[in-house]
Formats: sequence, structure tokens, C-alpha cells
Amino acid sequence: MDSQGGPYLNMRALCSPLGAARLCQLAMGCAVIAMVAHSAGYSGSHGVFCMAAWCFCFAMTVVVFFLDATRLYSCLPISWDNLTVTCAAFATLMYVTASVVYPLFFVRSECPYAGCEVRNFRIAVTVCSILCALAYGAEVALCRARPGQAVVGYMATVSGLLKVVQGFVACIIFGALANGSEYSRYAATIFCVVVYAFCFALTALVVVMTVCGRTKAVRCLPFDRFVVVCTLLEVLLYLSASVVWPVFCFDTKYGTPWRPSSCPQGRCPWDSKLVVAVFSFVNFGLYVADLVYSQRIRYVSSHNSRA
Repeated sequence: MDSQGGPYLNMRALCSPLGAARLCQLAMGCAVIAMVAHSAGYSGSHGVFCMAAWCFCFAMTVVVFFLDATRLYSCLPISWDNLTVTCAAFATLMYVTASVVYPLFFVRSECPYAGCEVRNFRIAVTVCSILCALAYGAEVALCRARPGQAVVGYMATVSGLLKVVQGFVACIIFGALANGSEYSRYAATIFCVVVYAFCFALTALVVVMTVCGRTKAVRCLPFDRFVVVCTLLEVLLYLSASVVWPVFCFDTKYGTPWRPSSCPQGRCPWDSKLVVAVFSFVNFGLYVADLVYSQRIRYVSSHNSRA
């Protein structure tokens, strides 16, 4: 018991739907890492990515659960509600990606040379990874702000969650750019890369300001209006990049609209260009949705948000 007569541990972090979701995350995450290390195995860049994603999310969840259970988060100069929902949303995206990539490259219907035991372990890893993704998604759903309820923090709103997705999609674009996309051939494609980097930095700035509780750092205008201004700028920039990139990559004057038959599988510049083009449109749509929704939450967030 503490000096005020209450329990030392935060019982809400242990005996609540949110606590149950985090315990499930820890159990499934530990099972995934143990099975991969024991027998399922991983190799190549895709396997390393999956293992890194699982280990990072597990470590992040351990820290969040420990700080929440012991109430030590109160010693940190951050907005705890914003931080936890941001971590949960990011982990959901990481686990969903790993749950798709791992079986795609490592699970086969027939038994590999190592025997059926390895295949069965890899199937179990995939199932546990999916369950863990659902657990993280459940945490996001439990923390998400709903119409008519008090807003816990900006990151708990749809607009805040979209910021996490936008940053994640931008990382996919950067990965494709680094995989032989030949973006340096034209000034126009270099402009697109600058747009992707600038928008990612602006999105990360909004998230960091929210998590660190620095929403009043912009003195010339309220934080909700600052977010709208940034989002509008990102919409305009992504609109230009979504038009310029396909023209300078797939038009017959600058490239080819069809995949070259001699292009090696996995290291084809045309594939990387296509990934960048597709996810540019995806992120453009996300920024448009963010801009539309931010108009709806401006009044609510300015009155009820603790961020």
C-alpha cells in the first residue's frame, strides 16, 4: 500500500480489458520470438525484418506495461495516453506486415528439406503473429476517441492514428526508393523524394510534439489549426508527387509502362518504382482523409483534449 492507502501497482493496468490486451500481446509476442528462434527460423532481408519487428514490438510492450503497472510513467515529461496509443498503432502495422511477409516467404504447403516440423512451427508463428496483431488492434480500439466522449489525446483520434499510418507508409516508400529505384536520374523524381522526406518529417514533428506534450509550442496559432495547415501542405505536395513520379517513371519518353522481361526478380528497378507510385497514391488518400476528419475534431479536441 502507498502513503495514500492505495495499492502500489496500477490495478487498471492489470485487471482491465486494456491490461488483458497487453498481456495477450506479451504472451503472443514471446511465443512468436521463441518459436522462430527455436525451430521456425528466418533468413534473408525479409526474415530479418520480421524478426526485428517482433523483437522491437515485444520490447516496446514490456516497457509500456511495466511503466503503466508501476505508475512510473508519471515521472516522464510526456503525454502518456498519446504515447501508448501511438505505440499500439505502430505495433499493429508492424505485426500486420510481418504476418503477411513471413508466411509469404517462409511457409509452403509441402514440407521443406528440414522436415514437416519446421513447416508446422512456421504456421504456428504466423497464427500467433496474427493473434498478436489483433491484440494490438484491440488496444487501439479501446483507446480510440469516440464521438460524444471526452478526447483523451490527439493521437487517440482518427486524425492522430492516421498520422501513424502515414509515417508507416512513408517508410515503405523509402524502402522502395533505396532498393534500386533510380530516383536520381531526373530532377523531377528527386523533387518527389524531397516531398516524401519533407512530409514524413512534418508528420513526425506533429506526433513528437503531441507525445511530448508540446502542443502549445506553436505560439502564432492553436495546435489544432497548426495540424490542419501542415496536413493541407502535405496534401498539396503529395498530389504533385503522385502525378510527377508515374510520368517520369512509366511514360515511354522517360521509362517503360511495362515490366522488362529481363528484370531480375527482387532487384528490379521497375518494381521499386511501381511500389513508390502505388504507395504515393495511398498516402495521398490518407492525407486527404486526415484533412477532412481534422475539420470535424477541431472543436472537440480544443475543448476536451488533455494533449
